[in-house]
Amino acid sequence: MKKKIPSHLLPYKARRQARRTRVMALGAVLAGSLSGRPALAQQTPTAPAGPASQPERATFSFDVPEGPIDTMLADYERVTGIHATLGCGAAHGSMDKKMDKGMHENPMVGGAPMYANKDIIDNAVNSADHTTLVAAVKAAGLVETLKGKGPFTVFAPTNAAFDKLPAGTVDTLLKPENKSTLTQVLTYHVVAGKVDAKDLVKKIKAGNGKATLKTVAGGTLTAAMVGSDVVLTDAKGGTSKVTTADVYQSNGVIHVVDSVLLPG
Repeated sequence: MKKKIPSHLLPYKARRQARRTRVMALGAVLAGSLSGRPALAQQTPTAPAGPASQPERATFSFDVPEGPIDTMLADYERVTGIHATLGCGAAHGSMDKKMDKGMHENPMVGGAPMYANKDIIDNAVNSADHTTLVAAVKAAGLVETLKGKGPFTVFAPTNAAFDKLPAGTVDTLLKPENKSTLTQVLTYHVVAGKVDAKDLVKKIKAGNGKATLKTVAGGTLTAAMVGSDVVLTDAKGGTSKVTTADVYQSNGVIHVVDSVLLPG
């Protein structure tokens, strides 16, 4: 049998490679345990539970590599987003908040949590303040578009914003014969690309107080700062204030606005 050479006698490069291999094995163990796939390392067997025994947490065993353990685990966490700790010869992995795809803490909208790893439609349908907008998107046949890869920036009018329109306007727009007009109005609230509040303010400053945003509908919106608020001006001169900014989505970002924007 080939005699195993003590690691401290190995050349530097060989020791470094050995440590790297072991850390990768640790990654496979944790990834397997989190995803439900079989881990590369063998589970530590446990005795069958007796009537009075408590359920045991599964642990995974592996050789502890040489070198600063904390440094290696920190490197692993930096690369994978999984926080790993060592204790009693076993590793326990837990999902780090950074595993959330959007890596942002979204505000609540319409009484519902908004998840950065869900798309625009899947989040919007949960907002009690956007039922009219969701109904309009469905009537215009834009659901699949806004569930697409994007990214999109959506200025989302609330139900109260639609209520500001002249009586009967929403009902008229929702009629099948007015689908093209409804589509024009809705896509006037969408900008291609992800423009969050920081980007928007930067554009406003670069434009000496105004930023022009080209919408998917083809028209433009003008953004400006009014005090600490971002206010949009539409083609008809109407204004709409951003009331909730930076609601991040898997395919873009939503900014809630208090008035419906109208194309020319």
